[in-house]
Amino acid sequence: MSPPVFLAGTDALERGSVVLDGPEGRHAATVRRLRPGERVDLTDGAGLLAECVVTAADRASLTLDVLARHREPPPVPRVVVVQALPKGDRGELAVETMTEVGVDEIVPWSAARCVTQWRAERRAKALARWRGTAREAGKQARRGRLPEVADLASTDEVAKRVAAASLAVVLHEESDAPLSAMAPPADGDIVVVVGPEGGITDEELARFTAAGGRPARLGPTVLRTSTAGVAAAAVLMTATGRW
Repeated sequence: MSPPVFLAGTDALERGSVVLDGPEGRHAATVRRLRPGERVDLTDGAGLLAECVVTAADRASLTLDVLARHREPPPVPRVVVVQALPKGDRGELAVETMTEVGVDEIVPWSAARCVTQWRAERRAKALARWRGTAREAGKQARRGRLPEVADLASTDEVAKRVAAASLAVVLHEESDAPLSAMAPPADGDIVVVVGPEGGITDEELARFTAAGGRPARLGPTVLRTSTAGVAAAAVLMTATGRW
C-alpha cells in the first residue's frame, strides 16, 4: 500500500527532520493514527516530495525523518481547463476528478448561461471550496505538484487565455472536429473551455474562435459540464504522452 501524502512547507522539507503540525499534523496523528516506524510522503505541492518515516507522534503532530527527496519538473505542455460554473456541488466533483487525472490549472468561469453565479458575498467561500477540493484530491492522487485554481474569470479574461495558449479548444457538441484528432503542441498551455449546462452562447463561441480557439467534440454523446473537462483532459494527457 502506498504511503499517505500530506502537505508541508518547502523550507521544512529541506531539513533532515520535519515536524508536521497544524491541520495536516492533527489529521495524520488523530485520524490516520500514524505511529513511529510508518512511512509517510510529504509534499509542498510545488513539485518537491520527501519520503519520510515517522519517529514520534502525539495527539496533534508527527515528527519525521526525511529518507529521500524528489523534485518533479513542471509539466510540459500544461493542461488548463476553463470550467463554467456547474449547479450545486458538481463544481467540486469537476475539480476533484480533473485534479486526479493531472490537470495543471482550473479556471472557474462565469458563463452567460450558468445557472450558478458566484455573487460577491459567496465568491470567496465558493473559491475556497474549489481550492480545498483540489488540495485534498491532489493528496489522494499522490500529486507532488498540485493544480492551481485561479480566481473567477469573466468571458473577456477567458478570451485572453485562449489567445495566449499554444492550443485552445472549445468543447462544442455541434463541432465536426474530434478532440482526439488534434495534434497537441510540444510546450506552452493547452486551454480547454467547458461550457455550462445551458451551453456556450453563439456570442461566446464567436469570441473564443476569434481569439484562436478551435471548436471540438469529445464523441457522439453529450457529457455533463462536470464530466466533460475530465474526459477532455484524459484525451489530451494521452496525446501529449503525459499518460
